[in-house]
Amino acid sequence: MQRVLGYMRKAIQEFDLIQNGDRIAVGVSGGKDSVALLIGLQMLRRFIGIDYELTAVTLDPRFGGVPGDYSAIETLCKEYQIPYLIKRTQIGEIVFDARQESNPCSLCARMRRGALHDAAKEAGCNKVALGHHYNDVIETFMMNLFLEGRLGCFAPKSYLSRKDLWMIRPLVFAPEKEIRRSVERNGLPIVKSKCPADGHTQRQTMKEFLAQKERESDGFQYRIFGALRRSGLDGWGYPDKQSDGK
Repeated sequence: MQRVLGYMRKAIQEFDLIQNGDRIAVGVSGGKDSVALLIGLQMLRRFIGIDYELTAVTLDPRFGGVPGDYSAIETLCKEYQIPYLIKRTQIGEIVFDARQESNPCSLCARMRRGALHDAAKEAGCNKVALGHHYNDVIETFMMNLFLEGRLGCFAPKSYLSRKDLWMIRPLVFAPEKEIRRSVERNGLPIVKSKCPADGHTQRQTMKEFLAQKERESDGFQYRIFGALRRSGLDGWGYPDKQSDGK
């Protein structure tokens, strides 16, 4: 877990993600990334020198109208003394049953974000932490380029003025393989996604494309990430360049 904590600490300091007094709602889907994020943030509280509080929030999409079993996450939160909220929703039924979306991911993501923001406000939090990692950054940048014809990515942090919330992503420097290894070595519980589209998305296609390019040209993804940082797009610039207006 130490390597992942190092990546998180770097992101928190470089992008100024957390300040004293923050109350952070951590979105916990039950997947490896969100679980690693939650436990990583709790462990960092001991030595990072910033006073903040955490609340874990799970949005249950209720795929097929059946409530998900998050008892393993509830037990984990009790072990680490983290307040835990489960919000049961109808997102799965709306997206897959009522509307039968041909491209369900976009609508599902918007609905989940809205529900998470509301849950964070109800819990008295001023920030929401999401588990997007290093590979997610590259995949999103390339999907925007290939599928939408634009340059851009989600930001390491962003302010939601309508909700008066900050969105932060402390795992953006952590490679997915490091997160997976850390979760496995520490025996952290994972709740398998029951989403009908899991493994059959545009993101999965891009993930496979990038993996192939990486095999053909070592460092391919690293160079894309570096180009994004040097561009300064969407808050990704280096601190020294941001400070002098470049």
